[in-house]
Amino acid sequence: MRISWRLTTSSALLAGLLLAGCAGGSGAFTQSGKASFYADKFDGRKTASGTVYRSEKRTAAHNTLPFGTVVRVTNPRNHRSVKVTVTDRGPHAKGRVIDLSKKAARKIGIIEAGVAPVELKVVRKAR
Repeated sequence: MRISWRLTTSSALLAGLLLAGCAGGSGAFTQSGKASFYADKFDGRKTASGTVYRSEKRTAAHNTLPFGTVVRVTNPRNHRSVKVTVTDRGPHAKGRVIDLSKKAARKIGIIEAGVAPVELKVVRKAR
């Protein structure tokens, strides 16, 4: 006896969605790397999104995440974290994954180090 499997486009799509749901991953964006923070001279300047950078706000620059995305940035050395909104592009220094506003950098304790390892997790996608 021979069994023939025939998948239509809609049944193939459904099968793919079911498999993706069973994979166990949430699909949330995470990233590890080094973080730095904006120099004081950038306070008051326009960002790539068109907003004005303010050092007292919890914002960040990321090279690929859409503007408006909220990211939890955690310092693995002290386990402190901060939520920031992506408003700019960068960092432009090799090996860095995110530039934080001064307020955000202070909250996770990286002001003294200048550059420090961090872990990123998207907590809210841009609308």
